[in-house]
Amino acid sequence: MLKLKAAAIGILATVGWFGLAAGHSGQASAATAESLELVSLGKQYIGTPYVFGATAGSTTAFDCSSFTQYIYGKQGIWLPRTAAAQANKGKKVAKSYLSMGDLVFFKTGSKGIGHVAIYAGDGKILQASSSQGVTVSSMNSAYWTKNYVTARRIL
Repeated sequence: MLKLKAAAIGILATVGWFGLAAGHSGQASAATAESLELVSLGKQYIGTPYVFGATAGSTTAFDCSSFTQYIYGKQGIWLPRTAAAQANKGKKVAKSYLSMGDLVFFKTGSKGIGHVAIYAGDGKILQASSSQGVTVSSMNSAYWTKNYVTARRIL
């Protein structure tokens, strides 16, 4: 009987570990060294001015998608130039399972996705804001809550 219980525990432990390893793209994950580095790099640009249509690769000014494209590019990850195109990359993740480094997307105006930011943890986003340049903002403000569309895990 004791051997049977030990075998059952071993099987359950193996299945449990496999289940954890297999994961689910909607689950939160702890901040990784890569995501911490990504957010840290992005924060170095706080205060950089916003210019709509900013030149890709330039660090003198950003718009939202040139900012995310540049920051992810420094990590060796290519992203397309527009927020809408970036929303098709990576794996979809539920808002309740956001992890540092996830891209979060918002609608602006009457069109679909028009803004992208990097989730910085604790309900904060790192973004190139049209009113403040690169900044950290609360994702839980009425404006961002109302205009949230989706999130994607790239890292």
